[in-house]
Amino acid sequence: MKAVLDTNIVIYLQKGLLGEALPTGQYAISIITEMELLSFPGLNPSQKEWLDRFIADMNVIGIEHEVKRRAIEIRRDYRMRLPDAIIAASAITTDALLFTNDQRMPGIPNLQVRALSLRQER
Repeated sequence: MKAVLDTNIVIYLQKGLLGEALPTGQYAISIITEMELLSFPGLNPSQKEWLDRFIADMNVIGIEHEVKRRAIEIRRDYRMRLPDAIIAASAITTDALLFTNDQRMPGIPNLQVRALSLRQER
């Protein structure tokens, strides 16, 4: 399986909030996810170190011509925020499943989406 992880999934993973393990597969993130994660103002040194290791193990998808073209279409046609449109376009152009809990993602043509359950508070 080939999959792209949305920013929210990486945050849940880092915080131990996922209610299920990620399936075995090849994972990537968009350069937008990398930027969002590393620019969080409240990031402490331990979180930064974890993210640095995590990102080093990921294939980071840049904004090449096809990603840019698809992101423009998605933003225009679905009124989606540009970062989300780029993440969706990254999954589409790499023919990958997008793991996200963003409710606005399903319904975009050619985008395969799967939400992940979160742990229940006790």
